[in-house]
Amino acid sequence: MKSDPKECLYCQNNDTLHSLMIEIAQLSVSRVFLFKEQTYRGRCLVAYKDHVNDLFELSDEDRNAFMADVARVTRAMDKAFHPEKINYGAYSDKLSHLHFHLAPKYVDGPDYGSTFQMNPGKVYLSEEEYKQLIDAVKAHL
Repeated sequence: MKSDPKECLYCQNNDTLHSLMIEIAQLSVSRVFLFKEQTYRGRCLVAYKDHVNDLFELSDEDRNAFMADVARVTRAMDKAFHPEKINYGAYSDKLSHLHFHLAPKYVDGPDYGSTFQMNPGKVYLSEEEYKQLIDAVKAHL
């Protein structure tokens, strides 16, 4: 199902978006966010700058630039948080704006060795704690 940009939370930059995540930075062809739900400490999301439904719709140049942005964010997450692994999720079944969920996984942490949960709704932080995570990512972008 292809979503309408007029109903897309990334395109509209609406309250729903801001209730779920905090924008960290704009990169070459994307925006990077910190997920407010922090079961997976340091979880971020990278969304393509324009409303496209899937990776294959991009030109080779734009696809490579987007994937470079994703790699740049995961590199920053790795340096900031030192996870064992970062899981990538690009589901887009209901919201077909191209984006990747980036969930750090830790050996003794939640769901290590299995798929991360989309929104477990368990761990929310103070404004200061969010700021610390954002500053850690920004320091390595």
